[in-house]
Amino acid sequence: MPISASARVYSPVGPRVLALDNEVCGALAGVTGGSIYAEFVTEKIGIDHLARKHLAGVRYEDIALEVGLGMSERFYGWIKESLQGKESRKDGTIYICDYDSNPRGSLAFTRTLISEVSFPAADAASKDAAKLTVKLRPEAILSSRTPPKQGAKLTLAKQQQKKWLPSNFKLEIDGLDCTHVSKVVPPYARRALPEHAVGELRDYEQEPSHWDFGNLSVTLAQSHAEGWYEWHEAFVIKGENGADKEKNGSLVYLAQDFKTELFRLELSHLGIFRLHEDSGEAGSEQVHRVEAEMYCEQMEL
Repeated sequence: MPISASARVYSPVGPRVLALDNEVCGALAGVTGGSIYAEFVTEKIGIDHLARKHLAGVRYEDIALEVGLGMSERFYGWIKESLQGKESRKDGTIYICDYDSNPRGSLAFTRTLISEVSFPAADAASKDAAKLTVKLRPEAILSSRTPPKQGAKLTLAKQQQKKWLPSNFKLEIDGLDCTHVSKVVPPYARRALPEHAVGELRDYEQEPSHWDFGNLSVTLAQSHAEGWYEWHEAFVIKGENGADKEKNGSLVYLAQDFKTELFRLELSHLGIFRLHEDSGEAGSEQVHRVEAEMYCEQMEL
């Protein structure tokens, strides 16, 4: 992520703060990308026998944000609406701050769409904090080189105190026993954003396309997988895999009380295509597990 001149002078080590449509949305856990660059083309070799090159249009690298629970409703609502196909282009700014929330540099982006959403794997054995990754595709990026006004300070709303742990989750799939699931890798949501060149500005307009959802992977105890075996046999081996045989489900990320819902992912039209047994080690006392993989046609937050 390019850092402005003012940021280089002060070398801040404080938070990166996101604002959307002039509303502060919270501090980010991590930021990457956001470079401004140009592609170049090589001309045909002329009579001087030199392969001359020149720049083409200005391009902007995707901005990848890592976030936890402390963002505003505007930010999470943007993700929810985007996954539903309700497109909303946002203007925003990422502020590079010191520990007193004083901005020392900034990165502004305009007419931005969400290009990818990745939720963390739910893992009963994990003790690390969970993070959501969101990739933004802006039509333009501006890296500020103007020193901030003296006394300028961002006001951050008090962040939620709930800790987001990937070990606190609940999986529900129609007609299947999910009580002994130990790990869930949820589908990613990703889409292409075709670009159209804009004349003398050397910029590109982008139009959203359909979402492509990755696969759902579930690991569970073999002793509680009978229903999964039956579905796999009917769906894969016997070929009973019409739309009416697909299943719906949800992955719920829970707070530490295992009751309060933090996020719920609604997963629609799931179809199992692989069931793999973990052979384990001979004589091992570890739980015998199986891994099921399913395609997913739709996901909503």
